[in-house]
Amino acid sequence: MKVVLCQPQIPQNTGNIVRTCSVTGCELVLVEPLGFSISDRWLKRAGLDYWEGVSVSVVKEDFLSMLENAQQPFYFFSSKSTKKYTEVHYQRDDWLIFGSETSGLPPQFYERWPERFVQLPMVPSARCLNLATSVGIAVYEAWRQQEFIV
Repeated sequence: MKVVLCQPQIPQNTGNIVRTCSVTGCELVLVEPLGFSISDRWLKRAGLDYWEGVSVSVVKEDFLSMLENAQQPFYFFSSKSTKKYTEVHYQRDDWLIFGSETSGLPPQFYERWPERFVQLPMVPSARCLNLATSVGIAVYEAWRQQEFIV
């Protein structure tokens, strides 16, 4: 699976997501512009020595065109959806796509693929979950469905 972070802003979140990707075998795709430098010491510190075991790629803002041609299934995680993340049957080659901590996902994604949006349930008054926490919940649900856990 691939974890895709669209314009992440907080290096510590991305570093923690690197750790999740490392222990689950997921690839990590970072969509520019990033709110930090890849060499940011907080990013490296949060990911510790897990960086070497993770395939990380950085792609340009034209990620929308990449999705248009995607051969693999993909899902957007957003509080704007009404479909629960557990209602999806995840496959080994899925892309799990998450928005920026500050602005979420670009509106054109929802306009183009509203059926591919899912949410992590929260109490109605809650603002949002931490990005690294959201990625962890989603990856482990997909992993559980595929019986990856040994």
